[in-house]
Amino acid sequence: MTPVRNDELVSLDRAHVWHPYGPMPGRTDPLVVESASGVRLRLAEPAEGHAELIDGMSSWWSAIHGYNHPVLNEAVRGQLERMSHVMFGGLTHEPAVRLAARLVEITPGPLRHVFLSDSGSVSVEVAVKMCLQYWRSLGRPEKRRLLTWRGGYHGDTWQPMSVCDPEGGMHELWTGVLQRQVFVDAPPAGYEESYAELLRTEIGKHAHELAAVVVEPVVQGAGGMRFHDPAYLRVLREACDAHDVLLVLDEIATGFGRTGTLFAADQVGISPDVMCVGKALTGGYLSMAATLCTSRVADGISRGDVPVLAHGPTFMGNPLASAVALASIDLLLSQDWEVEVKRIEAGLREGLAPAADLPGVREVRVLGAIGVVQLDHPVDMEAASRAAVREGVWLRPFRDLIYTMPPYVTGDEDLARICAAVRAAAAAG
Repeated sequence: MTPVRNDELVSLDRAHVWHPYGPMPGRTDPLVVESASGVRLRLAEPAEGHAELIDGMSSWWSAIHGYNHPVLNEAVRGQLERMSHVMFGGLTHEPAVRLAARLVEITPGPLRHVFLSDSGSVSVEVAVKMCLQYWRSLGRPEKRRLLTWRGGYHGDTWQPMSVCDPEGGMHELWTGVLQRQVFVDAPPAGYEESYAELLRTEIGKHAHELAAVVVEPVVQGAGGMRFHDPAYLRVLREACDAHDVLLVLDEIATGFGRTGTLFAADQVGISPDVMCVGKALTGGYLSMAATLCTSRVADGISRGDVPVLAHGPTFMGNPLASAVALASIDLLLSQDWEVEVKRIEAGLREGLAPAADLPGVREVRVLGAIGVVQLDHPVDMEAASRAAVREGVWLRPFRDLIYTMPPYVTGDEDLARICAAVRAAAAAG
């Protein structure tokens, strides 16, 4: 390609590119990334005196191994020489088959079947469709609503939007258009028996119309970066079993070690009927997600009048994405990743603790490789981002939150810089 000057690129971007969660045209100019390696993003032009920025976001929580990793590069390169893509309808290939088998191997035991898709949001769409079709196949079409707790976020496509927080969330605009689901209060951070009883009561009360309970386990991500006691997952599992309701766990953000266990459900040893994974699945290289289900769900759908799951993304099971996903999982499990996540957790606890004394800070919380500073007011995005960049770090605050989810390969010195940037952004924001 003919090189384009940075100012020309920014101008073209402003004229034509619609960025996520932003207006058109954009109100601020994005930084242009020229390349990336390890945990650093190299900029086309220096920003606030820095030619490189430490990535404190893992590119929206996906690049757990950092960038330009030789093992993942080779996985893509080797697969590219064989086949970049082939339709998945009526055909199959080794990377997708091996990936599905690997996912079954590492996820909770009853999950036996894997539907591959393009993105996390689509994996939730597929999960909901599975649950709805399961009950229709069993002759119970009235079981078509979903129960969830407030403060959640499950994606930006239609069904996932309906189980995102309907008040104050980014999808509040669609209230009255989306199907009305059943919402209970957001889970408390610690275990409270009164809240557990609320979950049991509401699931029982609505069981006749509930297809499934859908929640993010242990960590509510983009809905507010809130943590809750894992014991609530056991309460949900037991209540769903008691009242014949399916349980869906959205592990798109929490999967592959982010909370300190391989999957958040592992913290209490329960298994959902359906599980969604994405983000870190491919190590941040290519877009891919998966929806796993039990034989109960798959067999139920297969016994219906329409015995197929009518869903089929064009790039389903893409060989390049499958190959790099398999390589990313193997790379993660070949290392002592638990120790690395615990190291990052300790570094975040130490480095973010001083932020609690800053004016306007409501709470500081850390879990696994997740660090959050919550303000008592909405973040000044521009001021907070600029403050982080001045520290040589890339962060992406939102709402009242300044947070970090660094790659697992982040060294102690870089982690300290990330914490300094979070504190600076909190002070400025």
